[in-house]
Amino acid sequence: MSQAEASLQGLSCLADYAQRASELLPAATWAYVNAGAADGITQRRNAAAFEQRMLWPRVLRRITEGNTELELFGKRYAHPIFIAPTAFHALAHADAERATAIAAAALQAVYVVSTQASVSLEDVAAAAPSPRWFQLYWQADKDVNLALLRRAEAAGYEAIVMTVDAPIQGNRNAEQRSGFSLPASIKPVNLLPYADKLQTPGVLEAGQSLFQHPLVTQMANWDDVAWLVKQTTLPVLVKGILHPADAQLAVQAGAAGVIVSNHGGRVLDSVPATLEVLPLVVAAVGPHVPVLVDGGIQRGTDVLKALALGAKAVLIGRPVLHGLAVAGATGVAHILHLLRTELESSMVLSGVGSLEDIDSSLLWQGSNT
Repeated sequence: MSQAEASLQGLSCLADYAQRASELLPAATWAYVNAGAADGITQRRNAAAFEQRMLWPRVLRRITEGNTELELFGKRYAHPIFIAPTAFHALAHADAERATAIAAAALQAVYVVSTQASVSLEDVAAAAPSPRWFQLYWQADKDVNLALLRRAEAAGYEAIVMTVDAPIQGNRNAEQRSGFSLPASIKPVNLLPYADKLQTPGVLEAGQSLFQHPLVTQMANWDDVAWLVKQTTLPVLVKGILHPADAQLAVQAGAAGVIVSNHGGRVLDSVPATLEVLPLVVAAVGPHVPVLVDGGIQRGTDVLKALALGAKAVLIGRPVLHGLAVAGATGVAHILHLLRTELESSMVLSGVGSLEDIDSSLLWQGSNT
């Protein structure tokens, strides 16, 4: 047995990886990776929403040539399990985002690379030929946003994901109690070339209103989304949508798709679970605008439930970091393999052979309580 295989012993689901990662990572790093905002209400609610939804399978259906393929923005993808943008993979493994890219390529998964990656977006692209999207955190200087966009285009990224739900950091008490700080060796390298243009906001002083802080006064708006769309031929998705009205505004601004997300419960606590609002957003934008979703996905049955409520694909964040912490690229690949295998078995047991066969009739319509 190889060392990589040995590291996977006893790991049969995503919860196993979370437990093992919690034992391997320093306590402060674990708090950063896993903490939700404030009391963790939204983080727990994300997971609970999947538990409360029940599948309603059909039996004795003939399934021939089943597959999990989907088409988005004119490109064909092998399955609907994507890697969400998460920052600083070097906290979990020395190979950082390069390892994540290698795993994504091996499992044919779309990898959405974060602005705050610990490896440059060009180095991630060079690590493996996986389908890649680039996630953009809006910067107050438009020239910086344009420079990042042009770099992503040149490196072969296939879409731009503009995250809009975290203009300021959430109140993550568990992380604060742990005393977490980013090691000096780990930096947001994609932003370093523009350090002279990016003013580092100072600490909020006692008695100062947050509304006076540069992070608030320079926040992006819908005009900025429309501007970004006009700068590129790549599809632009808006990530961080919870309200149907905002989904409609995103489409009006030219977004090619939206991602229903509450940032994994890491920013504003006490907001609904993403699964709860997903069908409302799908209805608001109509059948021709792809809606993706993240938050709380732990099982292939969770993926199936999200697809049944109208999502075209799902994204996973924390589980990727757990896999990375446990076994590097091998761990991330195994995480993706587990989820895809669970999705396929759930589809077979529910009587569906392709994503096109999945709709709300697959969900139990009775009381979920």
